[in-house]
Amino acid sequence: MKKNIFISSLMMLVFANSAMAGWQYDGYYPNDGYYEDDGSRFIIGFNGGLSFAKSKIKNEMGALQATYFANIDSGLVISATAYDALDETEQSEWTDIGVGDISKLPVKEDFSKLAFAAGAYVGFTVPNHNNWRIQAMYDHISETNYNQNPLFEGDLTLSSGDVVHVYSTGAKSTITTDIVSAMAFYDFYEGASKQSNKFIPYIGLGVGYAVSKTTLKISDIFGDLSGDNDLLNYGKLENNVLVFDNPSDANKYPSSENIAALGAIGFSYGINETTFFDLGARLIYVPKITWSVSNSDGTNHREWFAAENMLYTNIMAGIRFEF
Repeated sequence: MKKNIFISSLMMLVFANSAMAGWQYDGYYPNDGYYEDDGSRFIIGFNGGLSFAKSKIKNEMGALQATYFANIDSGLVISATAYDALDETEQSEWTDIGVGDISKLPVKEDFSKLAFAAGAYVGFTVPNHNNWRIQAMYDHISETNYNQNPLFEGDLTLSSGDVVHVYSTGAKSTITTDIVSAMAFYDFYEGASKQSNKFIPYIGLGVGYAVSKTTLKISDIFGDLSGDNDLLNYGKLENNVLVFDNPSDANKYPSSENIAALGAIGFSYGINETTFFDLGARLIYVPKITWSVSNSDGTNHREWFAAENMLYTNIMAGIRFEF
């Protein structure tokens, strides 16, 4: 009788441990024999998708005075450089109407662009709190063009008191942004582990470091820049039009470096116990990105315009491994 009881108890213990091994994480057996696991897992993942960037663009060129002339009959307005290109007979049809500060002109269009985005990350689930994930992340937002002609347009008050509608600057530019961040995610699920074949929503918050590299070529197509002697240090005259172009050496391009704030929302789907499909939106806030022109050797830079409160919205799909 005692022998039968012993065999039954042993079989129950074996089957119980087998059942537990089917759903628990890998762990270890302490000295007293029970199975223990803190739920921590190493994480590695990759993702890619699209990034939508939106920002207010602000004139940052600094004080720059330009003289304007108006046609006596039509009232059309031209810059002093355009006036100087006329012959004496043509100049007689125009009159000096005063000086204006080009830095007061607003930017014609704000930044609103779509680009590709990709990233990778490593991290871990928090021991004994495995709904939480801590991840070190890298995101790359591919090169995006921002071309405007004119770049600046608006009403300008001159020294004479006259208000004229003027245009300034043709610009071709690019921007590429890289972000390194640390983020905390919370996965909404119940139980000892993430279950396979189920959707698991999540949210995340973090902080990062963003480096935005820009290129900028400016053409003085309206003739209001070419008369400034200081700007000759940053460009060259081509057919009496001043052209600003950053040096071809990429190391001479000025870059904007910022502390970034990040938020995320999305869901993952358990393909199996260790592999998860991930789809989510990540918001990345960058305070300010500037575009500058450089002198020929890249030793001096002059800011021209800036994106303030840049917001990147990355929609990305990827794969995550937890083991």
